[in-house]
Amino acid sequence: MSAANIGQQLENQWNDVLGRIATKQMFQSEWDIAAFAIFFTFIGLILLLIVLVLIRCFCCCCCDCDSPVNKKKYTQKVGVDNLAMEP
Repeated sequence: MSAANIGQQLENQWNDVLGRIATKQMFQSEWDIAAFAIFFTFIGLILLLIVLVLIRCFCCCCCDCDSPVNKKKYTQKVGVDNLAMEP
């Protein structure tokens, strides 16, 4: 493909986008609207997960998560020994 051909394709696409904006018809069909909604729902979920990760990171940095009190709770053995796993 030549540079002139690519340039012409880009110009055609740009003119198509500007024409749709001018006529206020952004989507050609119902499927375009559905794909647009699914795409932005996906992007929204990704952003929500990133925000939750950041909140978790900042919350652990602010509070004292590595305090000896929390480790003390988990040092006690809880449950029943599985003697079948013994050699």
